[in-house]
Amino acid sequence: MLVQSSQPDAATDMLTQVLLGLRLDGVEYGRCQLQAPWAIEYPAQAEARFHFVARGGAWLRCGDEPWLQLRAGDAVLLPRGSAHVLASTPEIAPVGLDRCHRTAVSDDMYLVDGADHAPVAAAAEGSADVMFCGAMRFNLDPLHPLLALMPARMLAGDLVKRDPAVPALLEAMEREAALDRIGACGILARLADVLAASIIRAWVECACSDPSGWIAAVHCPKIGKVIAAIHAAPERDWNVPELAELMGASRSRFAESFTRTVGESPARYVAKVKMFQARRWIEQDGMRVTVAAGRLGYDSEASFSRAFKRIVGVPPSAVRTRAAAAR
Repeated sequence: MLVQSSQPDAATDMLTQVLLGLRLDGVEYGRCQLQAPWAIEYPAQAEARFHFVARGGAWLRCGDEPWLQLRAGDAVLLPRGSAHVLASTPEIAPVGLDRCHRTAVSDDMYLVDGADHAPVAAAAEGSADVMFCGAMRFNLDPLHPLLALMPARMLAGDLVKRDPAVPALLEAMEREAALDRIGACGILARLADVLAASIIRAWVECACSDPSGWIAAVHCPKIGKVIAAIHAAPERDWNVPELAELMGASRSRFAESFTRTVGESPARYVAKVKMFQARRWIEQDGMRVTVAAGRLGYDSEASFSRAFKRIVGVPPSAVRTRAAAAR
C-alpha cells in the first residue's frame, strides 16, 4: 500500500508502515462440496470469513442486506466475521454450520461433503457446487479503526478493475481448484491469504470514497503524519499542543481538522490506540496489568483499568486471565 505525497517524510512513511503491516493468518480452511438444494448459516465470529466459488454458484446474504449472487471464480471477504448465509438458492431454509459433515484433512484443513439437506454422496461429483472457505485472523486489534471502517462484505469482483493483482489471483485459485492435484488445499490456503490482503489493499487505495473517517488520513498527509506518530509511539503522553505542532497548525484548527477527518477527537483516538497496545501487551506478551499501566503513563492501575474497560469493553484482568488460560 503506497501513500501518495508530494513531500514524503518520515512520519508519512510511518503511516505507510501501519498499512503495510496489515497481516492475515489462516486459522482453518475447508473445501466444501455441496449438492443442491443446500443452505448453510455461518454464525458471527471474531475471525474474518473468506469464500471462493470454485465450481457452480451460490447466493450470499449478510445480515439484512439483499442476497448477492456468486458465480464460479467469485471471492468474497467478510472482514469482521459477520453472521451470514450461503445457499444454492435464497428460498432454502438454512442449517447451522455445525450440522455439516466435516472430515479433517489436517490440523487446520477439512472437507465438507454436504449438510442435512442432501449429502453430496448421493449425487454425481460434477453436479455439486464446490467452494473453498476459510477463517482468517487479522494481526490488528478488532477495534482498530481500519477494521471498523471496512464494509461487512468485500467482493473481489468489485475490485478487479482497480487492482491488476486481483484477477490474476482469482485465475490462479480457479486453476488450482479445477486441477484438484495433491496439495491443492494447501496452495489454495496460501493464495487465499494473498487474495484477502489484496482485496483490502485495493479497498484502501481505491474503493473507499467516503471523504471522512480514518482511511481519509491516507490521502491527507498532514493528518496522516499525526496518526502515524501516535501509532509509532502509543506509550507517549500525547496532548493537543504537541499534535497540533506536528501538523503545523493552531490547536483549534488541528482539533477541528482531526475530528472532521477521523470522526473522533484527538484525545479519544490517542486513548483508543493506547488501549490497543495495552491489550496486545497483556494478551500476546503476558504483561502484567500494572506494568502496562505504568508504561502508558497511568498513575494507578485502577484508573488504567477504568479506561481500558471503557474502550475495550472488558477489564484488563479478564483479558490477561483468558490469554493465560489459552496459553
